[in-house]
Amino acid sequence: MPIRTIESVDAFYLSMPTIDDVGDGSQDMLLVRVAAAGQVGWGECEAAPLPSIASLICPPSHSACRPVLESVLGMRLETPADIAAVVRRVRTRSLDLLQAPHMLSGIEIALWDLLGRCLEAPVYSLLGSGRSHPKVPYASVLFGDSPEQTLAEAKRIAAAGFRAVKFGWGQFGRGTVPEDADQLHAAREGIGPDRSLLVDAGTVWVDDVDAASERVKALEECAVDWLEEPFISHAIGAYRTLASHCRTLKLAGGEGSHDPLMADNLMRFGNIGVVQIDTGRVGGIGDAARVALSADRLGVQFVNHTFTSHLALSASLQPYVGLPNHGLCEYPIHARSLATQLTRNHLAVLDDGLVRVPEAPGLGMEVDLSSVADLVVDVQIIVDGQTRYRTPEVAG
Repeated sequence: MPIRTIESVDAFYLSMPTIDDVGDGSQDMLLVRVAAAGQVGWGECEAAPLPSIASLICPPSHSACRPVLESVLGMRLETPADIAAVVRRVRTRSLDLLQAPHMLSGIEIALWDLLGRCLEAPVYSLLGSGRSHPKVPYASVLFGDSPEQTLAEAKRIAAAGFRAVKFGWGQFGRGTVPEDADQLHAAREGIGPDRSLLVDAGTVWVDDVDAASERVKALEECAVDWLEEPFISHAIGAYRTLASHCRTLKLAGGEGSHDPLMADNLMRFGNIGVVQIDTGRVGGIGDAARVALSADRLGVQFVNHTFTSHLALSASLQPYVGLPNHGLCEYPIHARSLATQLTRNHLAVLDDGLVRVPEAPGLGMEVDLSSVADLVVDVQIIVDGQTRYRTPEVAG
């Protein structure tokens, strides 16, 4: 039997007609399709599409700055170890391409999807998990422009039956401490005393510990379980210092990690209590699983990060559905039509309030690119008269 090899990698830039200046990652998308042996797999990058495409096809600059595609095509795809070999090859040969980890992540996810389809097995089982454990979804939404809007949104989410809610971004952290306290109290009032409340600051304070510390009192008064990304990912000292100021509040971070070591440093030296990993950024499913196992050993809660399609949601769950002690998952509820229409099926919140990954080959998601064909951006990249990239055909 011939050895299965990677025959093609296609990257699609999709975008809503208008991009709003808000923290909503579902407004555009870099979708990846890989093919081998008559099968295709799908993945999604958590990245700005155009510079990521550039990392896929750019001319080489030197031995550690080569196009990602060059390290993927023709590689063997028979076992999970082959996917790991692709990751090592790209990381070595594209070390100095800053967008390469994002592009690699989408490709790696698609390779797992493809391998699972070829072997007729769910991705989580290929990772070595004997079974998948359901997760409690937390509704992930943006703060309202006013406390009144946040209160109304919190009430709607509570009425929908979610056990946990995360509010983030908006104007939180950009105004005064009393204004932020009003937002927090509105969120707590809206969801009631028994639901878990989480807050995402969106790196608003960069590395300013004093500004973040001023909000700790209100966060703890409102029984917020965790404060997510008060600082940028590599401000490890700031995380450690702020953690020492908290009594009941945990710090969460890691979604900005573009390799497992970044996340490991936050856990070991930043004293975060929750590590959040985006498979579309960290290097894919395999590297996310590596962080999940490390978190489990260190007593840190692992949670997925995703705010786009259900293809990305399924990919983000696979690395830790085999870990029963890490029970929460991010669940975006206001994604744009691009994200919701990409797949024919979705990971629904079931009657028991839980989310489960599909018991189907690969990621178990049925991508329908034709349903969002009108959102495919037409791109052509020409270097020195040579076309290095052109938007692929939607069918194929």
